[in-house]
Amino acid sequence: MPEAIRTTCCIVGGGPAGMMAGFLLARAGVAVLVLEKHHDFFRDFRGDTIHPSTLQVMHELGLLEEFLKLPHQEVRELKAVVGGLPVPIADFSHLPARCKFIAFMPQWDFLNFLAKEAKRYKTFGLRMDADVTGILTEGDQVTGVSVNGANGPFEIESRLVIGADGRHSTVRDAAGFAADDLSAPMDVLWFSLPRKVTDKQESMGRFESGCIFIMIDRGDHWQCGLVIPKGWSDEVRQQGLPAFRERVDELGYFGDRRADAVRDWDQVKLLTVRVDRLRRWYRPGLLCIGDSAHAMSPIGGVGVNLAVQDAVAAANILAAPLRAGHATTADLALVQRRRMFPTRVTQRLQIVLQNRVVRSVLFKRRGVLRPPPMLRLFRRFPFLRRIPARLIGMGIRPEHVQTPDFGGA
Repeated sequence: MPEAIRTTCCIVGGGPAGMMAGFLLARAGVAVLVLEKHHDFFRDFRGDTIHPSTLQVMHELGLLEEFLKLPHQEVRELKAVVGGLPVPIADFSHLPARCKFIAFMPQWDFLNFLAKEAKRYKTFGLRMDADVTGILTEGDQVTGVSVNGANGPFEIESRLVIGADGRHSTVRDAAGFAADDLSAPMDVLWFSLPRKVTDKQESMGRFESGCIFIMIDRGDHWQCGLVIPKGWSDEVRQQGLPAFRERVDELGYFGDRRADAVRDWDQVKLLTVRVDRLRRWYRPGLLCIGDSAHAMSPIGGVGVNLAVQDAVAAANILAAPLRAGHATTADLALVQRRRMFPTRVTQRLQIVLQNRVVRSVLFKRRGVLRPPPMLRLFRRFPFLRRIPARLIGMGIRPEHVQTPDFGGA
């Protein structure tokens, strides 16, 4: 017989949503077990943007000062270069938040930090190398999950399962949830290039006819993204690595053969962009949050922010019922009602930008690309930059920590 473990809340997935939810619930006195299928959190080219609203949550938890000791880069203004013309887009200096900047930080540092802080609570558990293969049910009620671990299969019996296992969620598929595919016209090829001390110290996006190129300052290197039309990855590879490197050097403003550092295709990772949303995030004994409930476009880099906000809202609503012994289906529905509106609005804005900006840029093959009217207004009227800054930095409905701290072990 498989090993059986009992807990109050089992969280599937150790990403931003899962780790934040696990930390907040354990802090509030709920017995939590987080399951992560990998043996560590180290993965390249995951969402690395920590927005002001997430930094505000860290401040409310009393962790901000220690958190910002981790290596990171601070971005107080977002800029783009459109057809060779510099265009400021978002100015975070006026946000109603403790930190008026976006912090670029490797996601594994963020997750390791949350794990370290969560382990101070005796009600928190984390199991790595724990690959969830399905859900356990009694009638319509979800009662736990089945897991393949490093030492063989085992089962978790839990009063609540939270699916936070990403856009390819095993939990949501096993639960039979239906999702609406909202489509995306692009994919992204991510790779790293060396950074020199003489390079400009700012992250940016560059828009040229037929191409979008992203450069993120990571301190000792540039994290670069080449946005391509959906499904064109094989065509880019067929054109050959020399052609790819030449195109990157044209776009990178480096003035040298920096892209020679990409020696083979193994250094280039494909992000298949997917935008979808579950119609219903819950069933008795089960709730999905983060990318499991709504896969976001990379536009604005808001995926981590939305996931963290979901986790905070879920903990605020569910901590007391779980501590009392049971979270009802009505409690789970309340989480979806709380988070559905900001999810819908954010995805709608992303889709508008995908269709009106990204698609038009990627499929414009000739002529000089000119900034659209709104971006020209941003250049002329600086106060307008506060609007995208608020939408990106704080989100549609920022969440604040309302759960108590029952103290560490």
